[in-house]
Amino acid sequence: MVRSPNSGTPPSSNLVEEPLERTLVLLKPDSVQRGLMGEIIHRLERRGLRLVAAKFMQVKPSLAEEHYAIHKGKPFYDGLIAYITSAPVMAMVWEGPNAIKAVRQTMGATRPTEASPGSIRHDFGLEVGRNLTHASDAAETAATEIALWFKDDELVSWSRSIDDWIFE
Repeated sequence: MVRSPNSGTPPSSNLVEEPLERTLVLLKPDSVQRGLMGEIIHRLERRGLRLVAAKFMQVKPSLAEEHYAIHKGKPFYDGLIAYITSAPVMAMVWEGPNAIKAVRQTMGATRPTEASPGSIRHDFGLEVGRNLTHASDAAETAATEIALWFKDDELVSWSRSIDDWIFE
């Protein structure tokens, strides 16, 4: 159905709809301590992503160890665990078409000095050990990480009145 340009709703697209993805985002202790949570959330919302879960929490060592298990045995592992448990984090799940890629692009390269101008890490970071955020890197990783950080009943499925203007 094609809507009238004056109806206040966007016209239908003939393009194939992208399925909505979900991705985990952690605002690490440095972004919390520096008062950047609002700025980062604002950028993700402006990007068009939809927040479906959030919790402000102190990370227990057992959760940190499970989340970063892939890095166990690497020289930076102990420091990483100490860092992520040193102060509160904001754990969130964001949703949208290509959410994983969109979030990672918004955050920027892992090393802030290699991140694109306008990205979170470029604009606010200097060192890889204080790169402000974590974001899932693939759909499988996102599913595993979301299940680790959130219970199913903590994920809220909802729609916004503006979704038709953002999602095709």
